[in-house]
Amino acid sequence: MRDVHKVFPRGNKPLPRKISVLTCYDFTFAKLLEEAEVDSILVGDSLGMVVQGQRSTLPVTLDEMIYHAKAARRGAPKTFIVTDLPFLSYQVSLEDAIQNAGRVMKETDCDAVKIEGGSDEILELVRKLERIGVPVMGHIGLTPQSINVFGGHKVQGKADQESAKLLREAKDLSNAGAFSVVLELVPAHLANEITSSIHVPTIGIGAGPGTDGQVLVLYDLLGLNKDFHPKFLKTFLDGHGAVLGAIQKYKGEVESGTYPGPENSY
Repeated sequence: MRDVHKVFPRGNKPLPRKISVLTCYDFTFAKLLEEAEVDSILVGDSLGMVVQGQRSTLPVTLDEMIYHAKAARRGAPKTFIVTDLPFLSYQVSLEDAIQNAGRVMKETDCDAVKIEGGSDEILELVRKLERIGVPVMGHIGLTPQSINVFGGHKVQGKADQESAKLLREAKDLSNAGAFSVVLELVPAHLANEITSSIHVPTIGIGAGPGTDGQVLVLYDLLGLNKDFHPKFLKTFLDGHGAVLGAIQKYKGEVESGTYPGPENSY
């Protein structure tokens, strides 16, 4: 059994070590992440942009999230997996939200769901899901499902009023039963304050080094998209160059007749 509090411990800060989370959407990458002993996999609705080529996360459906989460679970049977609830799968009504979260848990064998925002309606949902045994990861700061409200991918919480609102939302989510809170695109000093103010782990993306853990999209970490280079991103591999070079080498060997050779023939 994958224990949420073993991966995301509650209580005293700082934690003994930082928590590593990576986002992926398929069997092969999930298998690699489990082999690398990453603490947690997030099956994110960012698949809309990364896999489908959409302009935002908004078109992603619940069925698509379930499809990808099932594939990731097959690749990483032992790893704690969190699955995003996509846009309009939990905002319409409490009843719909509970049913959709239940579908994700039952059909994918994931360990938790992630929802965005800190409104009263979201807090009510977190409390209800926690009571019926569905662990919830919160997500505040830049919440991509609200991208049209924010007017783009902009750092949140710069103004005092915004900063106070995010701090209050983080505390409310923690008190409502969220086991962790993602902080996306917020100033490092605010992320530090939030981290020290709540009793559950914070996971940062574009929130500086002071959070209890970090999350990146695996494709971004691998440098597969040469056109995507926000300030918060560190690429750990020239994936674009390596993969493009391999494809070009394959093409050249096919055209020249070098591949397949005798060693590749039966």
